[in-house]
Order: sequence, then C-alpha cells, then structure tokens
Amino acid sequence: MKRLNDDLTVSPQMPIEALDHIAQAGFKTIICNRPDNEDPGQPPFSAVKARAEELGLTAVFQPVMSGNVQDGDADAFAKALNESPKPVFAYCRTGTRCAILWSLANAGKMPVEDIVKTAADAGYDMSGLAPRIAARS
Repeated sequence: MKRLNDDLTVSPQMPIEALDHIAQAGFKTIICNRPDNEDPGQPPFSAVKARAEELGLTAVFQPVMSGNVQDGDADAFAKALNESPKPVFAYCRTGTRCAILWSLANAGKMPVEDIVKTAADAGYDMSGLAPRIAARS
C-alpha cells in the first residue's frame, strides 16, 4: 500500500481477504481500476464489491486498460474521488495505473512538480508523465 495523501492510498491487486484489513484500517471506499480478467486468477470485481459492501465499504468499478489511460479516465477518477467517502483505497495490477490516474486528475489543482514528487515519494515515477500533466493544467 502506498499513501499518496490523506484521502488516497493505492495498491497492487490484493486478495479479497485483505478487504477486512482495509476496512479495519479505516478506509471507506475501494476503487478498482482493473478490468475483470486482466490476469488469470484475479478476483472478479463482483466478488470484491460483495465483500466490500458486507464490510460497509463503498465499492467503485472504474476499469482502465493498462498502458492506455485516457483523459476521460482521469476525469472519472477525479469524480469518483470527489464523490466517495474518504479515505479511499484504489488498486490495479501494480498501483501504477492508480497513481497515473491520480496524477492526471490533479493537473491544474497542484503544481506539476508537486504531483511528480508526491508520486515519487510513494514509489511511482511520474516524471515521464509531467508534460501530459502540464498540458491538462
């Protein structure tokens, strides 16, 4: 788990059993940025959602193709973050897709350098994305 700020932590795919720990840690919302069947053995979002809701968590499915994050995806992610109970736990295959979505969603809200540094502090290199973040500002 990598904390980007007080409202958002990102993570690689976790087993469904980890949802108990996520709820116990105080998270209120789960956002899944993985399409179903992206990898063999990956739990389907329907199972994640069912367990999350049993635990009182809001579950949001916003699948984004790896390596193909569009501006519309970042806008939808920003909307989900704004409208969801916080803190939010977002996951994908490695956490990078979630970090990219967060970075693009914050274009114009934070200086590009701060976005890149925040992501880097969490272990995600967004330096190559800086021109795109700047263009969205």
